[in-house]
Amino acid sequence: MDTKEVDESRVMRRTELQLHDSVSTRTGTLWTAVAHIITGVIGAGVLSLAWAMSELGWIAGPAALIAFAGVTLLSAVLLSDCYRYPDPETGSLRLNSYSQAVNLYLGKKNQMVCGFFVYITLFGCGIAYTIVTATCIRAIMRSNCYHREGHSATCSYGDNNNYFMLLFGLLQIFMSQIPNFHNMLWLSIVAAIMSFAYSSIGLGLAFDKIIEKRQIEGSVKGSPAENRGAKVWLVFQALGNIAFSYPFSTILLEIQDTLKSPPAEKQTMKKASMAAVIITTFFYLCCGCFGYAAFGDSTPGNLLTGFGFYEPFWLVDFANACIVLHLVGGYQVYSQPIYAAMERWLTEKYPQNKFVARFYSLKWPMLRGGMVRVNPMRMCLRTTYVVIITGIAMLFPYFNEVLGVLGALGFWPLAVYFPVEMCILQRKIRVWTRPWLLLRLFSFVCLLVSFLALVGSIHGLVRAKSR
Repeated sequence: MDTKEVDESRVMRRTELQLHDSVSTRTGTLWTAVAHIITGVIGAGVLSLAWAMSELGWIAGPAALIAFAGVTLLSAVLLSDCYRYPDPETGSLRLNSYSQAVNLYLGKKNQMVCGFFVYITLFGCGIAYTIVTATCIRAIMRSNCYHREGHSATCSYGDNNNYFMLLFGLLQIFMSQIPNFHNMLWLSIVAAIMSFAYSSIGLGLAFDKIIEKRQIEGSVKGSPAENRGAKVWLVFQALGNIAFSYPFSTILLEIQDTLKSPPAEKQTMKKASMAAVIITTFFYLCCGCFGYAAFGDSTPGNLLTGFGFYEPFWLVDFANACIVLHLVGGYQVYSQPIYAAMERWLTEKYPQNKFVARFYSLKWPMLRGGMVRVNPMRMCLRTTYVVIITGIAMLFPYFNEVLGVLGALGFWPLAVYFPVEMCILQRKIRVWTRPWLLLRLFSFVCLLVSFLALVGSIHGLVRAKSR
């Protein structure tokens, strides 16, 4: 297809997308957009940054964080121009989701590929959240044990976290049946407060550790490994952990759709993206650098559960409790789109099947109204999904390795490839021109980094499993 023009007939064939120019009032501002981005970005991934920094060292570590920040910002700038179609300034169609934009600009096949990576990322986040939550629950119990028995006591509480993962899975089975749980306003507020709370506590504890030691740990080369080959794999895995922590491309257009105009939505979104990336990068650099400076070569994979901190035990407990509360709700936020997609497919395929379509009313005194509607298909489907997630987490309970795989899988296609391709089509950039070559080079370099991070993380996962 000629990149100089978009085939208008293809637009007509996609009317089923129901692209809309919503008449509802948009009241979002620059600072609400910044808040939404930061809330969506800062999460459990921040806990792995100190470890990533320890593998990369004092030069490559900060440089990698800044480089990923630059890629994330460029991706946001390219994507914000795609909000209005066909022209970024005067286009009459507003695209309020990443999937809509990919479908309109690149076609149905690309949308399916995009959906695959989105759902894999969502599925993987469920696994990561299960692992982290179980680790944090166990860390709370161990912290209390160390406080009572002394820091040299044996407070193992089992050799693994399977028991705690099962408890978390049971809780999620129950919560997955609550209607519209993920849309509750308080869930977003709690998630934002909790994520800042535990990140700030980890940062503060690391800073206190540096003051206590009166020296800065670490080296330019990073933590030593068994041999050069092992070091290379760990460096690639560290890049995957950083990649997991940054991108927000899949929620950018939804945030941009809340912004009022004038000024033009894309102008506000670009400013918001720059402010959010700068704030997030500063916060990440502080967490990563202070954590590495506090522990050096012994930096734990998870800053708050690796027991570099013993006291004050109540603050360590509180930080881990914040993580648990954040991820209990976050699990549902990431799972609900998958539930919706599976249930929609089954409902369309078997509209007359009673197991799929019929709802039953049951008495439930604890709920307002005393009644709850239950659908057998929904109950079985969501329960099976949680069981699968929990089973995989129990099979591969490795925090940094899993984060590395997820970050590497989703970073290039969602944060780089699709925004670049949509930009080329929208701006009608000619093949082999300087802008075209620069965008292609940018995409290729990011692909190479993502591939190396994926290989390194898979290698780490296999190695951890074989121990």
